[in-house]
Amino acid sequence: MGSTAVTQSGDKGAKRSNSAIIVTALALFSMFFGAGNLIFPPMLAVEAGDNFWPALIGFLLTGSLLPVLAVIAIALSGSNLRDLAQRAGSAFGVVFPVLAYLSIGAFYALPRTGAVSFETAITPLFGFESLAASGIFNVVFFGVALALSWNPTAIMEKLGKFLTPALLVLLVVMIAVAAFRWTSEPATPNAPYDDGPLTAGLLEGYLTMDSIAALAFSIVVISTLRNRGFNEGKELVGSTITAGVGAGIMLALVYVGLGLIGRVMPGAADFDNGAGLLAEAAHLTMGGAGQVVFSAIVLLACLTTAVGLITATAEYFSEQFPGSYHVWAVIFTVTSMAMATQGLEFVMAIAAPVIGFLYPPAITLIALTLIEPAFRARTRFSWAFFLPLWAAVIWSAVETCISLEWGAEALTPLVQWAPLFEEGLGWVVPVVAAFVIGLVVDFVRPKPAMIPGTMESVEGEDLSAEGDAVPVLAAKN
Repeated sequence: MGSTAVTQSGDKGAKRSNSAIIVTALALFSMFFGAGNLIFPPMLAVEAGDNFWPALIGFLLTGSLLPVLAVIAIALSGSNLRDLAQRAGSAFGVVFPVLAYLSIGAFYALPRTGAVSFETAITPLFGFESLAASGIFNVVFFGVALALSWNPTAIMEKLGKFLTPALLVLLVVMIAVAAFRWTSEPATPNAPYDDGPLTAGLLEGYLTMDSIAALAFSIVVISTLRNRGFNEGKELVGSTITAGVGAGIMLALVYVGLGLIGRVMPGAADFDNGAGLLAEAAHLTMGGAGQVVFSAIVLLACLTTAVGLITATAEYFSEQFPGSYHVWAVIFTVTSMAMATQGLEFVMAIAAPVIGFLYPPAITLIALTLIEPAFRARTRFSWAFFLPLWAAVIWSAVETCISLEWGAEALTPLVQWAPLFEEGLGWVVPVVAAFVIGLVVDFVRPKPAMIPGTMESVEGEDLSAEGDAVPVLAAKN
């Protein structure tokens, strides 16, 4: 009898655990899936034409796989974004996380949710276009988002149990109807998808911002699962990874479906943006109710993302700087509301340089965190972490200055020699070279290896007696 009771209790516990992971995966998907995720894939399909599949694969690599890898990196490391970044020095450890959180918060992604909601969901449905109408809408939109994010411990349940299923149902209806009604016609690819569609799709996936967002959202996921009773260690790490993989799979499936809409919809080539294309697709597939369905999809996608962004950024800033969670949540909400009222072009003008600068070091940070366990039996990364991250920062800063035309004539010759420069991936080879150099240094150094810029080993031992000094460039992790 006792054995049966224990077994039943264990089964119930396992079911609760599985249920919590599923709800968390749904919530994480909803936080990832915002306006850009909705409108990029169909336009990629239009521009890529017959090169649709290689372009889509590239998009999935950075739009779906890379965010999953970021979640795995945070889970395996047991560190938050600042702890990981600190290994490249105190300056990088402070500045990079702040810029990352601001880029997915008040600098770009958060105000974008309000601006896109108004321009693609409200204006087509009701015809409102004035600055006053935009202001009123954004007050309501961000007010609801702030209310939903007010209690951060309950955010996953609100998103995973209610908002995300509603969003997925609407998406599946539109995708399924389009897939059964239309068939694709051959189309000539447009630049840059005519030459190098995989790389072009990969760069397009950058714009979702989900790779950087994943570095922030992972902490919310870990905190939620910990509060739901998951034990520290293997259980918590495994559950976080499972939730991340589940969210990534859902993202990939939705991206494929949205891409197919752009590929098969009659007259898709006449549109110059994904929002208008999807609005017309909803109208063609579901008649007069189609615009209402599309508006509901946009509002839900943007609202769930806004809630996740407010929660993640406010939690981080309340932990690292003076001010409570609620104070930071209000600050970011009000700032984003003001920016969103000015429109999407205003938001993009501010955000584009920051986004371009952050991606190379963000991808490098994720890659190093995932690669390091394979070498841990021999050494722990110190210079192999420090050198490639700073190579990514410096290279990205130079390319950002060139894009802004700040000293472009003098700076361009410094970086244009690199392979893949024309494709926007010129930073890859220098970062790999810096990693190899750093790895060699770590292997030949006396063990235990030192953290660059300190007199301490990676295990925390004081090595000052050895007199093995290095430049003061970094701080202890």
